[in-house]
Amino acid sequence: MPETIILTCEEKMEKALESLKYELGQVRTGRANPQVLKGICASYYGVNTPIEQMSSISVPEAQLIVVKPYDKTTLKDIEKAIQAANLGLTPQGDGTVIRIVFPPLTEQRRKELCKDIKAYGENSKVQCRNARRDANDQLKKLEKDGLISEDDLKGYNDDVQKVTDKYISKIDEEIKVKEKQIMEI
Repeated sequence: MPETIILTCEEKMEKALESLKYELGQVRTGRANPQVLKGICASYYGVNTPIEQMSSISVPEAQLIVVKPYDKTTLKDIEKAIQAANLGLTPQGDGTVIRIVFPPLTEQRRKELCKDIKAYGENSKVQCRNARRDANDQLKKLEKDGLISEDDLKGYNDDVQKVTDKYISKIDEEIKVKEKQIMEI
């Protein structure tokens, strides 16, 4: 039973880390990153479809993303969906492909993005701490009900803390990598 509680806690922390990775992928750095288009949907015969399923997305240059629709009739729909996503990018269609040029970031904008990234990281850490608190509360309840001893409780709490420390350090590492990408000119 306590092992199940610890595994559930670890799953919650893993989800927090995955959520952070997704959010960081959406943050625009000075380089072209196809992750910024993830989750954007365009109308494809009346059905909202992710554009990565409707087209091939490539990065031929550091500052350029090229979106080539499989069906050329969807070009305008994809272009509208990218504009509607408010990414701060302007798609330019030429009839066969859509080019998205990434303008270089100003120093002020880089610093703002770093602040945003730290906030994302802090939110993920809070989720991990909440998962730790929930697990510790469940373990205390087991000890109160007499299912585990006080010594076992201390050992399990230590295990939960080790898992928490592991995920907090992974979150810190993700933040450092992303900050380095943003501050790189």
